[in-house]
Amino acid sequence: MIELENIHKSFGRKHVLRGVNLTVPKGESMVIIGGSGTGKSVTIKCVLGLVTPDQGVIRVDGQDVTKAERDSFLARFGMLFQGAALFDSLHVWENVAFRLLRGSLKRPRAEARELAIEKLRRVGLKPDVADLYPAELSGGMQKRVGLARAIAADPEIIFFDEPTTGLDPIMAGVINDLIREIVVEMGATAVTITHDMTSVRAIADQVAMLHDGVIQWTGPVGELDHCPDPYVSQFIHGRAEGPIEAVR
Repeated sequence: MIELENIHKSFGRKHVLRGVNLTVPKGESMVIIGGSGTGKSVTIKCVLGLVTPDQGVIRVDGQDVTKAERDSFLARFGMLFQGAALFDSLHVWENVAFRLLRGSLKRPRAEARELAIEKLRRVGLKPDVADLYPAELSGGMQKRVGLARAIAADPEIIFFDEPTTGLDPIMAGVINDLIREIVVEMGATAVTITHDMTSVRAIADQVAMLHDGVIQWTGPVGELDHCPDPYVSQFIHGRAEGPIEAVR
């Protein structure tokens, strides 16, 4: 579903991506791991066309993303942002139905509200939450609302950016389970970026390790704990000593 071929991206003198090669099979859940500042978010932004690579080709379902018609291309994606990224001035249901109230996916307001409430139910929130504002919700509830928004338009591809950051271990487990259930239920292709190894094991079919601008290793999640790659081994076990230099 998604192919990245020799992707390079620099910002001034800072080289972030130095030749990323990655294939995400249709209907599978790929988790990209790596330390902060290694280029995980930049990789996703390149796929979405929010950042233009300096070199290389990105294809989604066989189509070069630079040649795709933007509205129809982006309509295929859903996104759960880090920190939920809800609009403070909109009610919860309006946040969930954001894409259904405008653009090529626009629905009548009453229908958009109905669909939003249905998606809120899917993530375990009651209809009475719909007319609240984000500030009236806990962090875990906000994350669920963000997840409901990500799936509101039944996308083919869903990106999850650090889905459990800032959550307690129990709520993080709830979100991980929801993500896994929804991805399987929808048959969607999923890409998650995280450094939370509990999330990796709960969500992933495949894992890719991004370090120093390249994919150091990729393989099934079941092989992760026995991976001989020194970068992967150091990262997943959280060791200070190894090829990955700790920033001091």
